[in-house]
Amino acid sequence: MQLDARIPAGPLAEKWDNHRFELPLVAPPNRRKFEVIVVGTGLAGAGAAATLGELGYNVKVFTYNDSNRRAHSISAQGGINAAKDYRNEGDSIHRLFYDTIKGGDYRAREANVYRLAQVSNEIIDQATAQGVPFAREYGGMLANRSFGGTQVARTFYARGQTGQQLLLGAYQALARQIKLGTVTSYTRTEMLDVVIVDGRAVGIVVRDMVTGEVSSHSAHAVVLATGGYSNAYFLSTNAKACNVTAIWRAHRKGAMFANPCFTQIHPTCIPASDEFQSKLTLMSESLRNDGRIWVPANEGEARHPRDIPEDQRDYFLERRYPAFGNLVPRDVASRAAKREVDAGKGVGALHNGVYLDFADAFARLGKDVVTERYGNLFEMYERITGENPYEMPMRIYPAPHYTMG
Repeated sequence: MQLDARIPAGPLAEKWDNHRFELPLVAPPNRRKFEVIVVGTGLAGAGAAATLGELGYNVKVFTYNDSNRRAHSISAQGGINAAKDYRNEGDSIHRLFYDTIKGGDYRAREANVYRLAQVSNEIIDQATAQGVPFAREYGGMLANRSFGGTQVARTFYARGQTGQQLLLGAYQALARQIKLGTVTSYTRTEMLDVVIVDGRAVGIVVRDMVTGEVSSHSAHAVVLATGGYSNAYFLSTNAKACNVTAIWRAHRKGAMFANPCFTQIHPTCIPASDEFQSKLTLMSESLRNDGRIWVPANEGEARHPRDIPEDQRDYFLERRYPAFGNLVPRDVASRAAKREVDAGKGVGALHNGVYLDFADAFARLGKDVVTERYGNLFEMYERITGENPYEMPMRIYPAPHYTMG
């Protein structure tokens, strides 16, 4: 079998618009004749099911959770990028495309990345229409902040809970379609197999996880939106229920699995506290907006971080990448942190992290402003580590987080 990305022909900036125009349309009265199955109710699954239901298709949506509202999408914290350029910083679809290609080490499919940049603004509009409470400026405009790998502020966010709020918005839209009858929901239901006819997915076989009953469902199209595979690693930020079984079952029936190495190693996770830990916890990417990352200049440093003077600290990202500072792309920040820990400069009881320090932010902005931006993340960090980030720097270390294979 040959892997075919089915990228349309034509110039990069025109190919998707031309392709969309050339696609055959389904008139609204005819949509009710088609059945669509969606497996998974995270941001992708719930959003797809709600949108297809609102368009008029008959949708069945399946999740192994006890509610469509439970999904690992809740763990996305920092925000979502779009090229609206509210701040007049020179942002554009092309610049978002370029930054994403560059941040991906020039290995991503250019056509697909350009399409993502094109629809980014529409995604924000849809999420806002679904009721997602994005942060706003004083005048009412949606607020932006910076993310790693960019020199413009294009990230739309809801404090440090963006994934949760996006998920609630998608769930609300999905619940509305369930109420209207365009979507039928099956909770506590596990997909056992994909039904293939002439090389096309035409249905699934499922098991009711409460009664054990096995049943089959047919459809004109099947959407698998079942999450990633970071739990293939020893430690990751993924929930332990993210077990990759749906992807594996599709692969077993002939679905191609490309580039499993495309796994995002997120630089701001809480380091493991012992050898028996089963998973790691993400600290939002947004923290790098105001936090400064450093390690002691000397190996084996045992002093409290507040007792280490400035001239004995190494702000290694600011030193190596002055144009971006602490907001370098995630893979760059992760490699740099690992290099410092491997060199014997790791911090904490297990010497397996680097510091993320907000002392400068407190002095520049005041504690109230920092708390307004990151207070919920600080609380979560203190509950997990027992350390108060208002009094001492956070400890962070890279961990497998998001998968793109």
